Amino acid sequence: MQELDIIILSNAQTPELRDLTSQAIESLLDSEDFNKIRFLIQVFESANTDPYTYPFCRTIFPRKSFNYNRFMNMGIRNGKAPFICLCNNDLIFHKGWASAILKTLEKYPDLDSASPICEINHRERGIQPHSGIHLGYEIRKQVTGWCLFFRRSMLQKTGLLDERFRFWYADNDYANTLKKNKILHALVTESRVDHLESQTLKLKSHREQLMLTTEERFFYEFKWGSRSYFSYLNYRRKNFFRNRKR
Repeated sequence: MQELDIIILSNAQTPELRDLTSQAIESLLDSEDFNKIRFLIQVFESANTDPYTYPFCRTIFPRKSFNYNRFMNMGIRNGKAPFICLCNNDLIFHKGWASAILKTLEKYPDLDSASPICEINHRERGIQPHSGIHLGYEIRKQVTGWCLFFRRSMLQKTGLLDERFRFWYADNDYANTLKKNKILHALVTESRVDHLESQTLKLKSHREQLMLTTEERFFYEFKWGSRSYFSYLNYRRKNFFRNRKR
């Protein structure tokens, strides 16, 4: 039996969002033969509600401010399986998605990281199901940040995720880290996991989303060389005084 650590981040502030997480878990559990693939599921629930548990999962209430990479790292540290999959909560897992990626990784030993196809997203980008594997590091094309599947051994080269990225640009940073370390990543079109697009983020105001996106983008550009350190510090200084005035 093959074991796989599944780490899902959820922020079920409403019954509808809680149902969204439950739907993802239900489709996940129904997607593979339990006698062949065992999912070790951790759900990190950020909603400030009375504690509850999702079925067949370890449900964790961090009681800390949301940080995508930090919560994912907590799940990675908690796990033990040789393969890890980082997931949003707004996913539908289709039959055989995990076994298809495992077969691909077995066939190509030099391939350490993969993503499944999303029929909703990838048809718009001209990528069809059952069209082989697509190597590359382009976001929303080969690298789908809502579902990242990799060998645990890969972390010996990359280290854990950079927790300075709280949400936005976390997938860009992941892709650049793979590229920098010459780690191959592929979109596996025999594996299908549909992304319903983030319903949780829609609860944030446009102002909140714009501020968070801008801050993450400035740091991302500084880290990867397209923005100077002084430019990044200047943005942080302006943002600090702007927040103090509110």
